[in-house]
Amino acid sequence: MNMNTYIILIVSSLLCIMLYKRYFPVLGIPCKKSGHDKTSTVVLDIRDYNIDVNQSQNRSDMRIPYAYLKRFIQEIPHQKIHVIANDRLELNLGLRYLRSKGYQVASYQLSNCPCREKE
Repeated sequence: MNMNTYIILIVSSLLCIMLYKRYFPVLGIPCKKSGHDKTSTVVLDIRDYNIDVNQSQNRSDMRIPYAYLKRFIQEIPHQKIHVIANDRLELNLGLRYLRSKGYQVASYQLSNCPCREKE
């Protein structure tokens, strides 16, 4: 094998890892309309600040956009978390980051996609 083959393998591996983190869904976390369990669940809204939350019925305990999670991670209490995101990309990145920091994500909700809960 020559040097070009190794470079192509490294670049393609890095590309696959980046695509996996962004677009492959995080498994094992259910979608729920409201994760507000008054005692033990913190509702964390990771949507951007320019998204109007008054139009939605979601009441969040904390609002920290995904772009600011790294800076304000110490302000999130170590309890179960219900995450509200705007789209799948933001959700996947946010869930992976929170789980990597040791937080237990109990459920999630997308603002523009209703959950299909099994009854």
